[in-house]
Amino acid sequence: MIRKTLLAVGLALAVTGAAHAESVTRTPLPGDGKFPIAAAVTIPAGYDLVYLSGNLPSVANPDAPKGSVESYGNTETQTASALKKLGDTLAAVGLSYSDVVAAHVYMVGDPNKNGEIDFAGMNAAFGAVFGSEAQPNKPARSTVKVAGLVLPGALVEIDLIAAKPPKAKTKIKSK
Repeated sequence: MIRKTLLAVGLALAVTGAAHAESVTRTPLPGDGKFPIAAAVTIPAGYDLVYLSGNLPSVANPDAPKGSVESYGNTETQTASALKKLGDTLAAVGLSYSDVVAAHVYMVGDPNKNGEIDFAGMNAAFGAVFGSEAQPNKPARSTVKVAGLVLPGALVEIDLIAAKPPKAKTKIKSK
């Protein structure tokens, strides 16, 4: 009798726990909250993490010299392009920007800005995707200035980590 009661209680707790699964917690940065990143993101047990490989921009101006910054556009254009490609990958695995919990942004100094990174340009495109009215979820993010990227003319490369709730499993297709 006690064993059956404990089993019933255990099953009830398991079902209740699944129905009330914790959600991802995003701790905001101190301040006005307009910056498009979170101070921290906490992912509860049971979530699947999906790591998206780094994406570089697509050619924005095919008439510009191949491998030039002009062929890929300024930092804002390149960031928007890389994020668009990442958004397509997220959609392919059943996720969206709202599921992103972390981002790593690698930036090369812009020769048109005396070799300095255009942080404002990157952040403008990033903020159009994360922390906007349409998509308020903000990931944790690191931004690093690097000496170069594998694609000549590229100023930005971005990789993402997304969290998928336990009840929705991703089927990743290989090509």
